[in-house]
Amino acid sequence: MILFKLPVMLLSHTELWKACLEYISRPCTVLIGTVTAALYYLWGREGQTPVLVCSDGFRVFLQRHCPVVAECFRPTPWCWGGRLQTLMRVLIKSSPAVAYRNELMKTRDGGQISLDWVDNSGCEQYPDVSVRPTVLILPGLTGNSRQTYVLHAVSQASRRGYRCVVFNNRGFGGEELLTPLTFCAADTSDLEQVVTHVKELYPQAPLLGTGVSLGGMLLLNYLARKGQEAGLLAGVTMSVSWDTLESCASLEQPINWLLFNRHLTGNLCRAIKRHRRILEAVVDVDHVLKARSIREFDERYTSVMFGYKSCLDYYQAASPGYKLPQTTVPVLCLNAADDPFSPKHALPVSLARRLPNVALLVTSHGGHIGFLEGLFPRGEGYMDRLFGQFAQAAFEHTSDLQAACMAVAAAPE
Repeated sequence: MILFKLPVMLLSHTELWKACLEYISRPCTVLIGTVTAALYYLWGREGQTPVLVCSDGFRVFLQRHCPVVAECFRPTPWCWGGRLQTLMRVLIKSSPAVAYRNELMKTRDGGQISLDWVDNSGCEQYPDVSVRPTVLILPGLTGNSRQTYVLHAVSQASRRGYRCVVFNNRGFGGEELLTPLTFCAADTSDLEQVVTHVKELYPQAPLLGTGVSLGGMLLLNYLARKGQEAGLLAGVTMSVSWDTLESCASLEQPINWLLFNRHLTGNLCRAIKRHRRILEAVVDVDHVLKARSIREFDERYTSVMFGYKSCLDYYQAASPGYKLPQTTVPVLCLNAADDPFSPKHALPVSLARRLPNVALLVTSHGGHIGFLEGLFPRGEGYMDRLFGQFAQAAFEHTSDLQAACMAVAAAPE
């Protein structure tokens, strides 16, 4: 079977690899799933056009300048289901070569943030550095500038002549914590400082923000909080968890806990352990390290660190779905209906219908940051092409985008 012929190098992801094998090793699941997926693929029934929920004006703009939104998305035939899409992206996705310039930015509280830049100095499209468009990229939970989805986004932007800067959350960019403070999806203070810093460096350069998973939540919360003072031309998010409580409940389902929850919790605990010396002044590190789920981690660490009365209060503050009406810049949001991190019923479809500046694009398949397509999905995929096209559309047709999002009424789906 093709899944057992993956390169030996993939075995470095020990926990994910074991979980993946455990999930797919059930004979009935493998046989039925593979045959069904293959037949659907051959017959063309599995490929579907994503559902686009947005205003009339935004829809026309996207269909004209970002044609991938109307393409038929056909997931990799042997990679059926959202769970497997999510797992296999981590294991097999290629890593484009990217040379970063690192900057350690000091924060107002005495901490530091690691920014990884790709200046794209030799680009012919925008030789003037002062006006070269800039893409700000926010990775997901425990992620950094070396994640495959970040590298592909940088590749998409660089080939179009844009400058990129990756905002690594405190403690996850290889830097040391100087203060006992990390990050959470509801706290936009670090992002505000980063945007201000980038705008001060290049005041004439348009800036687009893109966030993946928790990075997308952080971006949306920032846009809602800042409104017209956000300083961004537009935003794009991938695989955002719109309702944190619903996402947490989904990840606590037995299979999802085995495949994802346990792994992510372990990564978070390892980060806390790495910075134990400075964090033990404000939290009970030993108690935190005993967490066996993301909810337990947030109860013992995140809620305490950021002063929430309970984990429920934190989840309410972190959820970006209900804050969408407070955003003013155009935002394109990609989600998959089978994302185990962001259940379909929690997607803000009704809000997206009513807002002129928000477009919600939902594929039937794709999992969480997966969107793998083709028989050998190591290279760029649907999510990468969507980001590249939208960034180009926003930078090169700015007036059209602004006019498109001035509409009052949204088209019914």
